[in-house]
Amino acid sequence: MRSSLLALLSFKPISTTAFVSTSIRRLPLPQQLHTWPSYHSRTTATALSASSMKELAEKVLLNPKFPPEWPYSPTDFQRNDESDDAIFYDQPRLVYHIDDYAVEALTKYYSKHIQDGDDVLDICSSWVSHYPKGWRGGNVVGLGMNEYELSQNKQLTSYDVKDLNQDPTFPYEDASFDKVTCVVSVDYLNQPRAIFDEIARVLRPGGECIISMSNRCFPTKAFRIWLQTNDLEHIFIVGSFFHYSGKFEPAVCEDISPNPGRSDPLFIVKAAKK
Repeated sequence: MRSSLLALLSFKPISTTAFVSTSIRRLPLPQQLHTWPSYHSRTTATALSASSMKELAEKVLLNPKFPPEWPYSPTDFQRNDESDDAIFYDQPRLVYHIDDYAVEALTKYYSKHIQDGDDVLDICSSWVSHYPKGWRGGNVVGLGMNEYELSQNKQLTSYDVKDLNQDPTFPYEDASFDKVTCVVSVDYLNQPRAIFDEIARVLRPGGECIISMSNRCFPTKAFRIWLQTNDLEHIFIVGSFFHYSGKFEPAVCEDISPNPGRSDPLFIVKAAKK
C-alpha cells in the first residue's frame, strides 16, 4: 500500500493544503496572512468574493517587510525525499501539473507579456511550456531534468538537461535572454538564492522573470518551508528570493486564478532585472 501511494504521489502533483502546519510561522507577514487557511479553498471561496481574494494576494508584495538579512536556514530547503532527483524525474510525465483552466489562464497571460522575437529561457522545463500557439519566439531554450519530455516540447528551439539542485549554475552566457519563465516548480529548487542570481545573470537589463505558482506539488520533493506555509506566504517567499538577490526591481504579484474555489489557483510573481 505504501509503495503504491508513493508511486501515485510521484506521478501527479497534489494540493499543498493538507501539509500546511500552523505551528511553524517565522515569516514577517501580517497576521491575516498567517492565519489564512487555504487561500483558494472552496470554504474560503464561499466566504469572500473572488475580487476580495485577488486583492489580498496582490497586496502581499506591495509593501513587504523583508528582514534585513536572509531569513531562511538550510533546513528550510530540505526535502522529505533527499534521494537523487535524477531518479525521481527519470520517468517522463507527459501530463499537465495544473488543471486545464489554470493552463489556459497562464497561456493567456503569456500572450500579453511575452513578445514575438523574445529570447526566452524556461527553467524546470518539460514537454510543454504553455506559451501561446501563435507566438514566434527568438531563441527559446528549455532547461529541465528529463530529456524525453524536453524533446517533445515543440516550442523550444533547443534544450539542456541539468539538475539545478546539484549545480545551480545555468549553461548560458550573461545577458542572453529577455524573459525567464518557471511554471509551478520554484518550490523544488533547494538553492533558490543561487538560482535567482543565475536568473539575473542571464537576463538582459530590463528583462523579466515570470514565476507562476499554484497550490499543487510533489510533496516529497518540495522544500520544507513551502509545505509549512500557505498560498499567500508562498507569494511572500518568492518575492523575497527576488529581493535578496539585490539584482531585481521590486517583485509584484498578479492573481490570475481562473475560477477561485472551483479550479486550481494561479499566481504570478515577477520582477524585472535592474
